[in-house]
Amino acid sequence: MKRARIQIIASMTIFGTLGLFVRGISVSSGELALYRAVLAALLIGLYLLVTKRGIRLPDIRRELPLLLVSGIAMGLNWVFLFEAYRYTTVSVATLSYYFAPILVTVVCPFLFRERMTGRQLLCSCMSTIGLILIIGVSGFGRSGTDLIGIAFGLGAAVFYAAVILLNKFIKQVTGIHRTFLQFLSAILILSPYVLMTGGVHLGDLSGSGWINLLIVGLFHTGVTYCMYFSSLRELPGQEAAILSYMDPLVAVIVSVAFLNESITGFQIIGGALILGFATLNETWARQ
Repeated sequence: MKRARIQIIASMTIFGTLGLFVRGISVSSGELALYRAVLAALLIGLYLLVTKRGIRLPDIRRELPLLLVSGIAMGLNWVFLFEAYRYTTVSVATLSYYFAPILVTVVCPFLFRERMTGRQLLCSCMSTIGLILIIGVSGFGRSGTDLIGIAFGLGAAVFYAAVILLNKFIKQVTGIHRTFLQFLSAILILSPYVLMTGGVHLGDLSGSGWINLLIVGLFHTGVTYCMYFSSLRELPGQEAAILSYMDPLVAVIVSVAFLNESITGFQIIGGALILGFATLNETWARQ
């Protein structure tokens, strides 16, 4: 359990830097999502080949539909998130997207009969207030593009919550095999989408664009998703959801420190609530 907590915290911290690299890749959101899935699948496929950890069809046949659907949800989640980055700031896009853990926290008691303690409810509510402060104050009331970005972020949140919940139903497929198959499923849905909405434009990328793409595909996706989904198998849904708030907090810091995007007092208060109660939840979970 301790290792799983460390893995998910590290994963969320890395995910929080995603917007910094995505901003340097000049292709459409669908195309970027496709390349992300392809690069990550190649990396994990090579690892499985070298370590001779093949996938046996009898072991995955029963859960293949769940793997397929969760992979499709993952690909659509990326498309919506990347679109959100294009219409609003990285911080607002990411924080809009992070209504997903709230959805998971609410749904888990019904789907998995996980008991929600009073402490978890308090942490979830206070973290939600933090998100409301950040999104409600810094997003709404601005330009129409901000509202479009928030809408895309919330759309990404729905698909992200679906990925988390579907993974809780997958019991027989190990973390790295599961992630590999989900990336293949994402490629399956994203390939025709990209071909029908503009095609491939890899030749338009600059040298820095290629570097950013490789970082996003190999590191942020291939390596980090393996850590993330492996940790989900060992943690209760509510705890994983609340620890996931590390991602938007890091995204706000990256947005201000590296992308020179503005931050308000309400964003600072909201970020403090998210970090404080996520940490408090982890402390209580160890007791």
